[in-house]
Amino acid sequence: MLSPQMFHRMLAVALFLLPYCARGNPAHKFPVPGFRIFPENGIAEGFISGFKSLPGKEMGDVILQLEDRISKLERVLHLEGIITASEGKIFATNGKTADFHATVKKCGEAGGSIATPRNAGENDAILYFVKQFNKYAYLGIKESLIPGKFQFLDGAELSYTNWHPNEPSGKGEEECVEMYTDGTWNNKKCNQNRLIVCQF
Repeated sequence: MLSPQMFHRMLAVALFLLPYCARGNPAHKFPVPGFRIFPENGIAEGFISGFKSLPGKEMGDVILQLEDRISKLERVLHLEGIITASEGKIFATNGKTADFHATVKKCGEAGGSIATPRNAGENDAILYFVKQFNKYAYLGIKESLIPGKFQFLDGAELSYTNWHPNEPSGKGEEECVEMYTDGTWNNKKCNQNRLIVCQF
């Protein structure tokens, strides 16, 4: 049985990837009982209508169905190379590009956050997409108020780094961090379009 945390992560990943996986067929995006889909945006804000009002046994049945479908979806997404996982985190991309601030917003709207590697395994999980799409990706790391010193977006000090030789450079001018196709990092201006990679 999926833990509640994993269940919610997979549900967020599924909703984030719906437009990518649907391939232009919004009418059949996620045929799970209890889900309502609106044609104008593909997803209802209250997507499990009346879920709490179900009797105990019926609600348990719906949860089991959802867990089963999410478990199958996770296997399919892994097989298709649309998600990767490391250290209990799930990483996903919709294949689109955006600047740093739009990436942070898009990942947040999906219930996740911008991909932020905290060890070599997580770096490799993000690198998979960078290589697959042959596009650099922004990471959840920014320059602090001290030029040349970088930190996680939550203000924590970097406990893991994978800087490209002679990086970071451009002190004060390049506040964001991107991942190259070899997995190393470079500091960059935040207004460039890079592959959107989120973590859940």
